[in-house]
Amino acid sequence: MEAFLVSTGIVALAEMGDKTQLLALLLAARFRKPWPIVAGILVATLANHAAAGAVGAWIQTVVSPSTLRIVLGVSFLAMAVWMLIPDKIDDDAGDKAPRLGVFGTTLVLFFLAEIGDKTQIATVMLAARYEAALAWVVSGTTLGMMLANAPAVWLGEKLTKRVPVRAVHLVSAAIFTVLGIAALVSA
Repeated sequence: MEAFLVSTGIVALAEMGDKTQLLALLLAARFRKPWPIVAGILVATLANHAAAGAVGAWIQTVVSPSTLRIVLGVSFLAMAVWMLIPDKIDDDAGDKAPRLGVFGTTLVLFFLAEIGDKTQIATVMLAARYEAALAWVVSGTTLGMMLANAPAVWLGEKLTKRVPVRAVHLVSAAIFTVLGIAALVSA
């Protein structure tokens, strides 16, 4: 259960103000169909995070536990710094109707946007950390994504005006710093 809760919290915080959350806002404003957008986000996130979790589990099998703790600690510290850098997204969608429909467009855009994103890298690191609980990590990181993105789809700009994204980034950076230091100390 720890893997699920930690994964959910870390990714929900990391996703605040992230490019995929901005993408959710953009898709919601453009298509105004929240259900297919949210469904596309869910399916894309499950696929992307399952792959990331598999990579994390594999890494755990080829790297010694002490080396893994050092890599995880440094990675968490790097994530803390990364949280302090705001994400931006280009609005190049134009006025064309989507070929794949709202669901398909969301699925493809979210899957691609997540590649190499902080939440995907966090999923890899968490899967390596909680190797015996891979399903819980993927479930938790997916729930964290949904907790951050579904409200963005339904509430849009109202949410972004009320939630101080900078404060969320600072709290996230602090959490990643604590996790990084704890991993390095245990190494």
